[in-house]
Amino acid sequence: MLLNHLTGIFLNPTNEWVKIRNEQRSVLGSFLSHGMILAAIPAISAYIGATQIGWNIGETNFKLTESSTIPLVIGFYIASLAAIGIIGKTIHWMSTTYGADKPLATCMMLSTAILSPLFISGFVALIPVPWLIMLVALCSIAYSVYLLYSGPAVVLEINPEKGFLLASSVLTMGLVTLVGILITTVIIWNMGLAPQHI
Repeated sequence: MLLNHLTGIFLNPTNEWVKIRNEQRSVLGSFLSHGMILAAIPAISAYIGATQIGWNIGETNFKLTESSTIPLVIGFYIASLAAIGIIGKTIHWMSTTYGADKPLATCMMLSTAILSPLFISGFVALIPVPWLIMLVALCSIAYSVYLLYSGPAVVLEINPEKGFLLASSVLTMGLVTLVGILITTVIIWNMGLAPQHI
């Protein structure tokens, strides 16, 4: 089921939105079958890339120690799951403003689908080259924003104008969440939990 949704999101998102709208699934089922798996991709890839391959910056290769990387990877994984939940809950909360009556599970599936390009692009962290990661990240962000603006109107069965307003509100909430995660990361690093390199 996960593979079907992923191929649909990338090859034919319009039809995939209809499938997501009609799918009957619990919130926990959505997390277990989709969210938890997809969120693990960038976390595991970053761990392998940072500890086994190392970052190439200039002429120097930096490998992070496994003991200092594990807490960061776990924190990143939890933050990714929280992002799915926050965006899904925001979509559900905002949808009532625009006259939609969809269950939270559907909004969580929509959230997971919107974030899928970001999670899939996490594979590039296996090759920790800064310019490559930045390029892939920009492309995946652009596609996720496209999905955000194309999906809610179909899934929630609201008109495109309301879908645009909802998507803009969700994008704002997503940016606020990202800033919160970055601030939390800086605070944690200043407390002495910054990664150590070999």
